[in-house]
Amino acid sequence: MWIWTAFFAAIEVADNKSLKGKPVIVGGTGERGVVSTANYEARAYGVHSAIPIYMARAKCPNGIFLPVRYGRYKEVSDKILNILYEVTPLIEPLSIDEAYLDITAAKDDPINIANFIKRRVMEETELTISIGLGFNKFLAKLASDWNKPNGFKIIRREDIPRIFFPLPINKVYGLGQKSVLRLNNIGIFTIEDLYKLSKEFMIEYLGKFGIEIYERIRGIDNREVEVSRERKSIGRETTFRKDTNNKDELKLYLKEFAEDIVITMGVNGLKGRTVTVKTKTEFFAGHTKSRTLPRYIFSKEDIYNEACDILDELELKEKIRLIGLSVSSFIEDGVEQLTFL
Repeated sequence: MWIWTAFFAAIEVADNKSLKGKPVIVGGTGERGVVSTANYEARAYGVHSAIPIYMARAKCPNGIFLPVRYGRYKEVSDKILNILYEVTPLIEPLSIDEAYLDITAAKDDPINIANFIKRRVMEETELTISIGLGFNKFLAKLASDWNKPNGFKIIRREDIPRIFFPLPINKVYGLGQKSVLRLNNIGIFTIEDLYKLSKEFMIEYLGKFGIEIYERIRGIDNREVEVSRERKSIGRETTFRKDTNNKDELKLYLKEFAEDIVITMGVNGLKGRTVTVKTKTEFFAGHTKSRTLPRYIFSKEDIYNEACDILDELELKEKIRLIGLSVSSFIEDGVEQLTFL
């Protein structure tokens, strides 16, 4: 597992050394945007990803606000991936700044491999990364989050369950905000609290995922590293501070979403041909409208233009509190079926 924290901001600082030690916030310079990444200096002011830019400015008035440069971030991400492929071909990218590696068959010691990756990444990009080692995905992910930035953590079998017990339950992969809140409401705050629950109770309380959570906190996670993961869709959405039916304003969000979606598609080598715009009204009525194209697309311009066309077709009689954009019907880049005329 490799993971960056504040990846976009870290690249901005590496490219411009005068930013070092200053609060850097990436996500746009206008008031209608949202924060993509904030470095640790900015996080000290309470700025984090996904909050509106206007809120970030209020929290951190001395922050340095920069537009997103997706092309540059993808370039750096590709450099890192090339280094990882020197170690193993068994890589499952999760996003532009995170991936699972299966080094079971690697000849070298895992610690040596981790040190090799960290050294090479610093040499090639001037970035630090955090690496977690574990005997399954859940443990590797947990370990990589342990002591960011520039962290390195190993979780061994003998560390379980002792090392888990003090951690809050939101550290358990598969427990979303709603599940965490429900468990908090019955006095379950730490993994130790969760560990004391019976399997039957967890299944009854958490549904079909209860068994997975029960096993995961006991160190059991049978998910394999999937080199070619099939993704059904890639999307982004946001809820507004103030409801609106101004289409020009809504298109600004669609543009940001398109830029973000293209990065994830590029990391996974995908093209898509179905574009979907999702809205939720001020009265919480949800609507989606899709368009399936005769060709596969992968550029932010194409996705944005199609999304705008869909939005223009919508009759917004009520104000909108949420808008989302997604792309689906994927094909791997380079294997597109030819059309004969």
